[in-house]
Amino acid sequence: MDQQSSGREGGVPTDRSSSVEREHYVRKVLEAYRNTPGTCGSLRRTDRLAALQLYQRGVPLRKVENALVLAAVRRLIRPADASPLTIVRSLAYFLPVIEEVLEMEVGEEYFQYARQKLQRLRPS
Repeated sequence: MDQQSSGREGGVPTDRSSSVEREHYVRKVLEAYRNTPGTCGSLRRTDRLAALQLYQRGVPLRKVENALVLAAVRRLIRPADASPLTIVRSLAYFLPVIEEVLEMEVGEEYFQYARQKLQRLRPS
């Protein structure tokens, strides 16, 4: 993708559409976070700031979404006799998993499988 069509070069906004792009990215990250099982469902200023920092670093939205899915599956796959986990109240909780996903060298199929697993595990 060229600079004109992407609106970004090296993670730095390069044109007027960058403000709209930034807001869209932040909104999508926050929406994905709120819809992740095990989260409180509400947003705080620090969540918005974390999403904005991810945008500024040039972290692809799909990588963030994949990390949220992976973390949610991990939290749900636990021994039946394990004590319950507390509710996640901050997007910052997921930052280490986002970093992990950025380093992973697996195909999108892995995350598709994780999404399917999450659908089966998700409490009704």
